[in-house]
Amino acid sequence: MTTMRQILAKKGTKVWSITPDDTVLAGLERMAEADVGAMVVLEGRKPVGIFNERRYAREVILKGRSSASTLVREIMQTDFKRVGPDQTVEECMALMTESRQRHLLVMNRGRLLGIVSIGDLVKSIIDEQEHTIAQLVQYVTGAA
Repeated sequence: MTTMRQILAKKGTKVWSITPDDTVLAGLERMAEADVGAMVVLEGRKPVGIFNERRYAREVILKGRSSASTLVREIMQTDFKRVGPDQTVEECMALMTESRQRHLLVMNRGRLLGIVSIGDLVKSIIDEQEHTIAQLVQYVTGAA
């Protein structure tokens, strides 16, 4: 079974972050620059929230607020989930489904190792299935 450590080894551990006191507009600019849909909100080195496109749409746009004057701390998701590096894709997929969250922070002893998205987990599952299929095809065609 694939673990979060293995996913981070493939995708990298670069984590885009902002602070709670940044404006939403600054956060959106950083997300666009990084071509990501979510960023970790850090106070010092401690994760205190997640800022993502969904929160922006629901808490700023739909409420008629200004991106330039709204602070990230006002809309960030604070009930985010954390997982360990040795948790499996299956465990994390279940946690995401249960909590209806699309991003998980991978932490080890209080240290942020990276962030994984539902897309990362789905890609891992597809890669694993493709590998299994290739092995089965090789076995069947080799045995014939």
